[in-house]
Amino acid sequence: MNQPQTEFDTPWKDILQDYFAEFMLFFLPQAHEEIDWTRTPEFLDKELQQVVRDAELGRRLVDKLVKIYLKGGEETWLLIHIEIQSQEDSNFAQRMFVYNYRIYDRYKRSVASLAVLGDEQSNWRPNEFSYQLFDCEMHFKFPVVKLLDYQQQWLQLEASNNPFATVVMAHLQALETRTNAQERLQSKLALTKRLYSAGLERKDVINLYRFIDWMMTLPQELQQEFEETLSQYEEDRKMPYLSNIERRGLERGIEQGIEQGIEQGIAVGRLLGKIEMALELKFGDLGLNLMPEISQIRDTAQLTAIKTALKTVETLEQVRSVYQSTATE
Repeated sequence: MNQPQTEFDTPWKDILQDYFAEFMLFFLPQAHEEIDWTRTPEFLDKELQQVVRDAELGRRLVDKLVKIYLKGGEETWLLIHIEIQSQEDSNFAQRMFVYNYRIYDRYKRSVASLAVLGDEQSNWRPNEFSYQLFDCEMHFKFPVVKLLDYQQQWLQLEASNNPFATVVMAHLQALETRTNAQERLQSKLALTKRLYSAGLERKDVINLYRFIDWMMTLPQELQQEFEETLSQYEEDRKMPYLSNIERRGLERGIEQGIEQGIEQGIAVGRLLGKIEMALELKFGDLGLNLMPEISQIRDTAQLTAIKTALKTVETLEQVRSVYQSTATE
């Protein structure tokens, strides 16, 4: 049996954008108190790419630039830099420094940088970059969250309703079960079942399940066992939140994979699953009427555009206009 693989990039990107306020409350509660949450934060991914596009600073997995407003009305920029890696990176602190000053140089606004380290090296905690020459000195310091530290707070994580308690638990379990598929299966089932008893809304159960599923991948035969066990659990509790929707999307992806490559097909299938969930959550059964049309789309960029648009559109016609317009570009 193949060892389970772990993907950190995509699930962190999605969950951070879906639950940014909860992210700040969980990791930086003091900063959370200073932010005016009546004004919706704006994610500036394209702007961040422009700022750092010419920098050869090593592998970047998850970087977010967020425009926020403080309670006093001041506009500011918040750089959320999440580096998920399994080994030390000697250039990490320098990279944080470079991103910070480049964003400041471009926008002339204060920039707060934060690093969330999801690696397995307990003693690796870079939090500053400095240099000096003659009487000139530069010193940059930034806060660091070390996910391994939460291993000692497991009971508090289990008792928390903040979505990032589940995120941290899934991340830690993904690290711990990296080479043990059977153990990962049991951990994945336990974390998923916990969602039903945590007092979460349906959409939160679905979003967090999606994170766990992406983070804690299983070999095909164990994934099938996981889905069968979960389906039975849902049936017993009369709470069919997850299995059917997610499975339909994956099945489409596998079918399409026969034509365009398994890896690409699964990526398409996952996007279709997310779109279907979003349509049902936002528009109910009427939203699902669009799936026969959307299911014909094979381009991941076009599907991603639909998924992103579903966060802000208000009518099904607006959804349809998204994929009809992108198809003609």
